[in-house]
Amino acid sequence: MLKGLGGLGDMAKMMKAAQGLQEKMAQLQEDLEKITVTGESGAGLVRATATAKGELTGLEIDPSIFVASEKEVVEDLILAAIKDAQQKASARGQAEMAKLTDGMGLPAGMKLPF
Repeated sequence: MLKGLGGLGDMAKMMKAAQGLQEKMAQLQEDLEKITVTGESGAGLVRATATAKGELTGLEIDPSIFVASEKEVVEDLILAAIKDAQQKASARGQAEMAKLTDGMGLPAGMKLPF
């Protein structure tokens, strides 16, 4: 007769685990806003800084590249540095997520619902 209650206990455990996972995910999202990455181009002439969530937070440009005749090159270097920062942000975000999910025994690359 008490057999059915065992299933409820398992469900309560699962709900508690899901709540813990949600809390860890919320903390991870906060952490990703604080972690920064730097992308660069032109051997460091242009540097773009972004959060691990991909939000661009800074741009450094060496003044030596400001030559009117090189406008298109400068624009390309700026775009390349931003793209590099975004790629690094994405990779860092995925690495941080992997740390979280690996510790829980979840399959790599599993999409979480929150």
